[in-house]
Amino acid sequence: MPSPTELDPITVEVQWNRLISIMDEVDIALVRTSFSTIVGESRDFAVIMLDRQGRSLAQSQLSSPAFTVHLPITVKHLLEVFPVEDLVPGDVLITNDPWIGTGHLPDLCIIMPVFIDGAVVAFMACAAHVADIGGRLDFFDARDLFEEGLRIPPSKLWLAGQENMQLFRIIEANVRVPDMVLGDIRAIVGAEGLGLDRLVEFLSDYGGVEAFHALAEDILNRSEKAMRQALSELPDGTWSYDLDADGFKTPLHVRTTVSKRGDRVHVDFTGSSSQFENASINCVPNCTFADAFYPIKCSLTPDLPNNEGLFRPLTVFAPEGSVFNTTFPSAVKSRSKTSFHINVAVYGAMAGPMPDRVQAGSGSFWAITLHGTHPDGTVFNVHILPNGGKGATATMDGLPTIAFPYNGTVTPTEIIENQAPLVVGYKRLIADSGGPGRQRGGLGQEIELRVLGEGSLVASLRPDKVRFPPPGIQGGEPGRAGRFDVDGEVVSVEPRTLQPGQAYHMELPGGGGYGDPRERPTEIVARDVLDGYVSVVAAREHYGVAVDPETGKAERLSD
Repeated sequence: MPSPTELDPITVEVQWNRLISIMDEVDIALVRTSFSTIVGESRDFAVIMLDRQGRSLAQSQLSSPAFTVHLPITVKHLLEVFPVEDLVPGDVLITNDPWIGTGHLPDLCIIMPVFIDGAVVAFMACAAHVADIGGRLDFFDARDLFEEGLRIPPSKLWLAGQENMQLFRIIEANVRVPDMVLGDIRAIVGAEGLGLDRLVEFLSDYGGVEAFHALAEDILNRSEKAMRQALSELPDGTWSYDLDADGFKTPLHVRTTVSKRGDRVHVDFTGSSSQFENASINCVPNCTFADAFYPIKCSLTPDLPNNEGLFRPLTVFAPEGSVFNTTFPSAVKSRSKTSFHINVAVYGAMAGPMPDRVQAGSGSFWAITLHGTHPDGTVFNVHILPNGGKGATATMDGLPTIAFPYNGTVTPTEIIENQAPLVVGYKRLIADSGGPGRQRGGLGQEIELRVLGEGSLVASLRPDKVRFPPPGIQGGEPGRAGRFDVDGEVVSVEPRTLQPGQAYHMELPGGGGYGDPRERPTEIVARDVLDGYVSVVAAREHYGVAVDPETGKAERLSD
């Protein structure tokens, strides 16, 4: 039986699911009212609900995972500047400061307090990547933050229900596509307003403000208990893992040491690269914490909805001045070139205490932006976030073309071709790109974008895992590395002006494999060959299986 101060499990489950459904409705409203492809199609955003102390309780089920960890930190920073007692109904707060928010300037963090009887009872929060924030078009070459665009310190975006027109004018004057950016900002606030209304209805149905606060405490405490229990079941110890990644100009080195004692875990990045002075790939501590937490959460409490209670048993350290704890005003625009390797390093280290609950490296995710002017003088700015293959696990092949560790989606072909003067020549899976293993890595994909019409456009690409492919794990082999070219000529990553008829060609990496490839069942290797995922040659060389591609007959070769 629950204690007098603890709600019964059924009540918690029913009410918690309703809070999640509220955020799902906010999510849908934002997608439907957004102006940009990065929000409406790629879904590069998160919406969450927090209690009056800024602790996260519920999120939409499709929210970008790292953002849901960043936002509680951001809200607490904003409340230091704008204390709860100084807020009034209709206020909306905003910042995109990387050291307060999600780690780079394009992500706007917008926070709406929820008032009942003149007092703040909760917050609606959103972090969303907007279409433009000014600064350079390239992804990597900024020398400091000031070259990367407009930085908005903690500010009031709405004042007692009225737009802060001075701030709106500043944003409008500093971005290339103001209609998209301001449209997305207003869409976010509108969606949060819907969430506010739904939460007020919830409070009316379930006992009011004090009952909501009791529910919040119960959600957080139960979640913390579940994470601590999961950690307690692992052996104590310390495990390390090193990997090298593409970086920019010079490779990135990641060293991760995971220490687990009792019901707590500590992740230390001492020994990783120093911050980059000539590349926009540095991470702030918020980002490092979020991406270290996510793989641990996925493995230990996969079925529990995310909330701040789960964070409590985890601590993260990175030396100041390192690539994972960069100092202001370092350049950070493409911090995902670094942060997307954290999960690989954490899983590599934790293969020791939980070998059956780790995942090989994934091929996601790349980004390409297409910028230019239509014949009528209007500006277009299209974001595309294609993904490579997902890493394999102990029980499952990696999925093809799936974002990990985030969950964004690629902009549909029809939207790309409607908004920019180009045609998507093809999007297809790449045979043999998934890393061989007992469980095979997910396949990468190749994409062709060909410019149409009479005008040029500027294409900016952020690739990864081109020099260092996604690693396998537990004896699995790496996925195939990525590559890219223009009209067959290998090019650098700097923004390129594409002329009519020219084509950008991208081959995204495959995910790493899990386990010894020679342990993959013969009949599954044969099926992979028949499906076109694995070639006859690769089946023989990596899996030790001879397959007749006509009949599917397969024979295990002797070593």
